[in-house]
Amino acid sequence: MNVMRTVMTVMRKELKDLARDRRTLALALFLGPLLYPALMLGMGSLAEKRAKTQIDKELEIPVVGREYAPNLVAFLQGYGLKAVAPPADLTAAIRKQEVDVALRISPEFPADWRAGKPALVEILKDSTRRDAEIPSRRLESVLNAYSQQAGALRLLSRGIDASVSKPINLGTQDLATVEAKRGVLLSVLLPYLLILTSFIGGAYLILDATAGERERQSLEPLLATPAPRGAIVSGKIAAACVIGMATLVLTLLAFRVSAQISSGVGRQLNVSFPAMAQMLLVLLPMLFIGTSLLTWLAASAKSMKEAQSHMTWLLLLPMVPTFALMASPVKSQLWQFAVPFLAQNQLILKVIRNEVITSAMWGVYLASAFGLAALLWFAAVRRYQQEKLAISG
Repeated sequence: MNVMRTVMTVMRKELKDLARDRRTLALALFLGPLLYPALMLGMGSLAEKRAKTQIDKELEIPVVGREYAPNLVAFLQGYGLKAVAPPADLTAAIRKQEVDVALRISPEFPADWRAGKPALVEILKDSTRRDAEIPSRRLESVLNAYSQQAGALRLLSRGIDASVSKPINLGTQDLATVEAKRGVLLSVLLPYLLILTSFIGGAYLILDATAGERERQSLEPLLATPAPRGAIVSGKIAAACVIGMATLVLTLLAFRVSAQISSGVGRQLNVSFPAMAQMLLVLLPMLFIGTSLLTWLAASAKSMKEAQSHMTWLLLLPMVPTFALMASPVKSQLWQFAVPFLAQNQLILKVIRNEVITSAMWGVYLASAFGLAALLWFAAVRRYQQEKLAISG
């Protein structure tokens, strides 16, 4: 009973100290909820506008040798691809991003065409430029359509049914759910932002409550009290978790409000209360893990600057599974839900895709995550047992 009273007393003390610094409190609570939805929805809106603009508007395609294939040029014009004269140095123009994509028609095109041979047409582009993807795909699809149409007409002119050139009638049935399709654009950034919010949500308070107090030499009087060190550590961690939980809830609510008022990519977010509750349950252990880890690290720092230096690599940790999955996508397996950051990433993706999370997945995840949080909490308590902790410098 006395231990719990000490925990609550320390927690209230830390929260009151943070509340006195209103600017820091405002940054801790509202920076993420305001910035992350704006970042996500802003990027999605820009991508959507770019795609619509490049798909709908007429594109000017520099064509080398357009006099060799006037019918092809006219066909391109019918699909919104206007053939224009190429610049003097077409290769340099593409590399300088002055031209997205170009077309080169072989001088032998007329002779090959009349002879019924494959006539050479080359698409010129820089494959490393993402802004040229849509114009390149448009040009390629129109050229494929022209090739298929010309091939069918050649067969018909010889009294042959064009369907004989297609022995297989290939069809595709997409079994992805509507929710999964909507979540494709959000599956890269959203898990990282939410994991990052929960992982360092209490960083403002815990750094000041540990390294800050040690630098100000106000930690020694607190440790000199008869209160158990474990209760003191737990109180500080609890206060940081309160702030982190408030930030996390506000962030989820901000995503919900933003998605409801958005007319673009925001509509793709699954912002139902059951989905948000699942996300909160997924991110809750990460909040305890991040706060306990930062408490353990900050307790050994001799100054606030030294403690803040840990934030550099801590911010990179949630990025590891995101980039790993982008480089090498893997199928969901049960063992993955025991790996920090990877487990949260996989579970959030399942929530976005509206997939079922089995009881085995929940069991492995919650047991491993809370087990790691307890281990880090124990390490922080052990570090607080050191007498040299109260000595600054």
